[in-house]
Amino acid sequence: MKVVILNSGMGCRMGDITQTHPKCMTEISDSDTILSRQLKIIAEAGIKEVVMTTGYFDKILVDYCHSLNLPLEYTFALNPIYDKTNYIYSLYCAKEALADDDIIMMHGDLVFEREVFKRVVESETNCMTVSSTLPLPEKDFKAVVSGNRIEKVGIEFFDSAVAAQPLYKLCAKDWKVWMDEIIAFCENDNRKCYAENAFNQVSSECAIYTLDVKNALCNEIDTPEDLGVVSAMVANLSE
Repeated sequence: MKVVILNSGMGCRMGDITQTHPKCMTEISDSDTILSRQLKIIAEAGIKEVVMTTGYFDKILVDYCHSLNLPLEYTFALNPIYDKTNYIYSLYCAKEALADDDIIMMHGDLVFEREVFKRVVESETNCMTVSSTLPLPEKDFKAVVSGNRIEKVGIEFFDSAVAAQPLYKLCAKDWKVWMDEIIAFCENDNRKCYAENAFNQVSSECAIYTLDVKNALCNEIDTPEDLGVVSAMVANLSE
């Protein structure tokens, strides 16, 4: 199993915070950045291989990962046009490193509890983290659900939907279905949408089920306000 972390974006909504480093290197506590916390949790789970997409401040990010001295093997996949594309193209750039493996996929600005990650790793089915207790976000991901199977993911869906966060587990067979559609999108110059747009086209063939984390911490950091909220939640964890 490999973990893929999407870290090509510019984090423009963070303002001055991302003027000198990628968003994932933003501090969320005295001892951790978003990324260092993710990587420590991954290593603690016994996973060895991390594929990371890069773009904005590529070298700074690569050097930072190595400086953490964690027992992880990294493959870095540069999206050379990160400022003109969305992460669907970053995944396209990483396609060779992600072939024929079960994967866990996450956004690089996602902060989650150790127990949440443990549940994802131990899931016996493909899954995406959702919350049945949180209100539907206006601008963030929602998953359209039938039973407990996810039919669509996007920011535009509200009917039959739950709040969703981009933390996935997929077996190699179903990941290939999704990745093949990502490749088709990108090779048809459809590179500015979400990777989930490709999933929505093949969801009948790629079964992903909900993993309901309810009120547990599993939040993206998009703005300085999000940073304040999530940092406070991290400080209150008793992990």
